[in-house]
Amino acid sequence: MPTCQDVADFFLAQCEEEAGDLMSNLKLQKLVYYAQGFHLAITGVALFDDDIEAWTHGPVVADLYHAYKQFGSGALPPLAAIPDVFSSDQLDLLNEINEIYGQFSGWKLRNMTHEESPWLNASRNGYNIIDHDALRSYFKTQLNG
Repeated sequence: MPTCQDVADFFLAQCEEEAGDLMSNLKLQKLVYYAQGFHLAITGVALFDDDIEAWTHGPVVADLYHAYKQFGSGALPPLAAIPDVFSSDQLDLLNEINEIYGQFSGWKLRNMTHEESPWLNASRNGYNIIDHDALRSYFKTQLNG
C-alpha cells in the first residue's frame, strides 16, 4: 500500500516550475484528500493508512503537513520522478485527480473542502479525524455514472 508521502510525491512530480506550476503545502493537502476520498469511493479501500484530520483550513494529514511546514505558504520543491509503488488503476486515478483538481489554487481547494460534508461534519461535531466511511459516502455521490 502506498503511503501518504508517496501520494504527495506523485503530485509534486507533476509540477513544472518553468510552466509556473507551484505546489503549496495547502494545495498538496487537498489533493491528497481528494485522492483518498475518490479511491475509497471507487475501490472501497484506503489509498494510504494515514488519518486525515479536520483542521481550520480544511483536511490535513498531520505528518505530511509537518514534513513541509518549513516552506510556509511558499512553493514546495518539485520531484523528478513518480514513486514506483502505484498500480495502473491508482496511477489513472491520481492523474485524473491532478487533471481535475490540480488546476485550482490551494485557497480555492480549501474553500471547496469547506463546503463538503466530510470536513463540515467533522468540524461541526468536534471530531479531529475525518473517517473513511464519511469520505467513502461523500465521494460516491461525486462519481459520474
